[in-house]
Parts: sequence; C-alpha cells; structure tokens
Amino acid sequence: MQQYIEFLTNHPILSAVWVVLFVMLIGSWLKSQFSAIKQVSPTELTLQVNRLNAVVVDIRAEADFNKGHITAARHIPIADIEKQQLAGLEKCKAEPIIIVCQAGMSAQKAANSLLKQGFSTVSVLQGGMSSWTGASLPVVKSKR
Repeated sequence: MQQYIEFLTNHPILSAVWVVLFVMLIGSWLKSQFSAIKQVSPTELTLQVNRLNAVVVDIRAEADFNKGHITAARHIPIADIEKQQLAGLEKCKAEPIIIVCQAGMSAQKAANSLLKQGFSTVSVLQGGMSSWTGASLPVVKSKR
C-alpha cells in the first residue's frame, strides 16, 4: 500500500490520467447497460432474424453494400434515416430492427434516430460487418 501512495505522490499527472480513464471506462459501460439500444453479436442477429423476423438495415455506402451484405438486409443510408426517408421501413415499427455499419460505430447514430422516429426495438450489430465477416458468416453480393 505504501508503494501506491508513493507512486501517487511522485506522479500526480499520470495518476490523474489513470483515474480519468477508469471513470470514462466505467461510465461507458454503465451507459451501454442502461441504453435502449442493445448491441447484438452476429449469432444473436441470426437468431433474431430467424425467430423474431428481425429486419436488418445496412447503412453503409452503396458501393460497400454491393460488395457484400447480410442476406435480406435492406440498404438505407444513414442520411436517409435522418431525413426520415425510410423506404417502407415504417411498416416494421413493431418488429426488431438491427442496424449494421462497417465497424459498429456509426450505427449508434442511426439507431438513435430510429428510436426517436417511434421504432420500438432497435439494436446494433456489435463490430458491424467486420465482425460478421470475421465470424465467416455468409454475405450476398449485389449485381451492379
């Protein structure tokens, strides 16, 4: 214990950085636990599509979507989601919606927008298409 106290007094800036990082890590974890938007793994996505008729929405650029996407995924760019141009997705407000992007980062923004538009169950594919292809799951290529 004496060594910890000595370290803290000799390195106050480094100690403060560690405390801030720890608080940010805990805050991020708590936010994800209590968020209305859940993260789903590729396996959970497959189960939800098969058992709950979940709708997969791919928000990546059209070129990326055409290179390979999840079977039966709908392509709706994030800009269209924010403008509420949902290409018939409004009919699926009661069904689970799973948002897919490239790495799982920009999907949160689209998911928040869909929640504000009245969709009841919105999730995000954890790790995006990178995790899907990393799990060696099948992709469909569009002919364009």
